[in-house]
Amino acid sequence: MLLTTSRLATFLLVSFFSSLSVAQYLPDFVQLVEKNSPAVVNISTVQKIESKSWEHMDIPEHSPFGDLFKKFFGEDGMPQMPEDSKSLGSGFILSKDGYVITNHHVVADAEEIFVRLSDKRELEAKLIGTDKYSDIALLKIKAENLPVVKIGSAEKVKVGSWVLAIGSPFGFDHSVTAGIVSAKGRSLPSANYVPFIQTDVAINPGNSGGPLFNLDGEVIGINSQIYSRTGGFMGLSFAIPVEVAMDVVEQLKTKGFVNRGWLGVYIQEVTQELAESFGLDKPQGALVSQVIENSPAEKSGIKAGDVIVAFNGKTIIDSSNLPPMVGRVPVGNTAQIKLLREGKYKTLKVLIEALPEEDKAVLPRHQSLKENRIGVAVVELTKAEKLDLSRGVKIERVAPNSVAYVAGLREGDIILQINQSNIKHVADFRKKVASLPVGKKVPVLVHRDGADQFVVISLPDDQ
Repeated sequence: MLLTTSRLATFLLVSFFSSLSVAQYLPDFVQLVEKNSPAVVNISTVQKIESKSWEHMDIPEHSPFGDLFKKFFGEDGMPQMPEDSKSLGSGFILSKDGYVITNHHVVADAEEIFVRLSDKRELEAKLIGTDKYSDIALLKIKAENLPVVKIGSAEKVKVGSWVLAIGSPFGFDHSVTAGIVSAKGRSLPSANYVPFIQTDVAINPGNSGGPLFNLDGEVIGINSQIYSRTGGFMGLSFAIPVEVAMDVVEQLKTKGFVNRGWLGVYIQEVTQELAESFGLDKPQGALVSQVIENSPAEKSGIKAGDVIVAFNGKTIIDSSNLPPMVGRVPVGNTAQIKLLREGKYKTLKVLIEALPEEDKAVLPRHQSLKENRIGVAVVELTKAEKLDLSRGVKIERVAPNSVAYVAGLREGDIILQINQSNIKHVADFRKKVASLPVGKKVPVLVHRDGADQFVVISLPDDQ
């Protein structure tokens, strides 16, 4: 249908003002980039590669592979390959006298670190300290009157807010990408002590260690990781909250290392089924599946089966909320923990200790035979296995389609606890299984693959 002249004019006018209306809500990043780009740097490192002589390899004399190895390694027995390996990342300047922050994984195992400034100067950097748990490293370069960034607050940032990243993806210095905050408080398997900011900002290899800005030009995070099936950007990027980073920086400056708070528990998510079995109104909190021997948790009286619902007055919504909260408590300070135990709420005080270099795991093991109403045959633990674990029975067989099988119990699992009651031996196990309530969901604590976890068995009404 043809538009008349007046209708066409009206249509164009409406389209014009609609465009203006949309444009006024879109952010203008120009000034932000111009002001902050000079404080963003490129990080490169040199890592030495140990070379090996083919002459030390066990190759039979006159072997047809001898000439091949000589061609590849050379007549002198040394590999014909570079001895140095370079990696690229990003960082930003914290102080005018040359403190620079980047990721731990950018500079890990580096023998030499170089910082390239926006004016093209390339300066060798000294590693002040690094922390693998938070993926933060602090560098120092010899320079004065450097441009610096302004530090903001990740806690004040809301999901949906615009954010901008500046970095060196694939070595392209001062590349700018923008997006929004997708989520906060994300937990990743590789970093239990960081509540990551998730964004849809395009982050690629080389962006690591670069700043994430809010619209006020303040750094609210350090770009650290991406989720990708291809190695490139797929819309899931993760940044370390600036509060976490600055706490680490302060410790690295003053001590050269980081003391991180430690509770000494293994925890798991509270599912709907677990919530029902433990008497929770809704699935939230951190379920303690294992307490490490002689840990702060054990000393304070925390037990497997406790559901931690608050830490220092802050509610635990997801189990992943707990480790970062504990990690940021200064070592030697007392923390207050609210938990649910056997249907009643309790508040305990725990003296936070330093996180050990290596987590001390409690390992398990073996014990007569007999199937029962949940469908498992169990045996006593052997003496050797009891050295690792002083309680429990080992599953020798699981009946197909039994309630235990449906719940996920399998041969080799060690049952430590049923319905929040410890299992001492086979006779004790049989007695407690026989007394289980019908038609209820019951939590079962099992030890599997070196760790403890809860599963829920659903007992039918007709037992």
